[in-house]
Amino acid sequence: MIVNLLFYVFGAILVISALGVITARNPVHCALFLVSAFLNSAVIWLLLEAEFLAITLVVVYVGAVMVLWLFVVMMMDIDVEKLRQGFTRYAPVGAVIALVVVAQIATVVYVRKLGLEDAVIAQPKPEGYSNTAELGQLLYTQYLWPFEIAAVILLVAIVAAITLTMRRRPGQKIQDVAKQVAVRAEDRIRVVKMDAEGRQ
Repeated sequence: MIVNLLFYVFGAILVISALGVITARNPVHCALFLVSAFLNSAVIWLLLEAEFLAITLVVVYVGAVMVLWLFVVMMMDIDVEKLRQGFTRYAPVGAVIALVVVAQIATVVYVRKLGLEDAVIAQPKPEGYSNTAELGQLLYTQYLWPFEIAAVILLVAIVAAITLTMRRRPGQKIQDVAKQVAVRAEDRIRVVKMDAEGRQ
């Protein structure tokens, strides 16, 4: 009973936070609403006895990705009015996607009412069970090759992002470390000797 109550409470907060992400006018407020959505999602994962996924969600998304995004949003002087100029143009597409998501959720609720509660409700695990060990066992045995391929794809994506960032563009100033190390004081400093001047 208490689990169901907690699920509805944190689920309602999650829905409110998600609505805040798309309705808040300030980008920083959107980022903070998204942090709240991630935290409440982690609590729901805990209710499903998926502790590893919950901690990963908090550490990776809230602790790293969201903090980085928040700093980027705060340091970039984003023109909010300019971003909202194309809102009406994309509103029909967003409405269609929202209807599809609502239809999927309604389908899940309808199927659950047909008597498939056991398929969607997490069963209590025996004492000493560790889903972290279970997940590691699956990743490094049954799903080893997909896991390694995903790691290689992410590595290629990181290298491509760095390459695109470091490409030469007009007006870009690039630091030449070799020239800085090889410079001599005589080339940069000129000592001028001049007579002292009296007061005018």
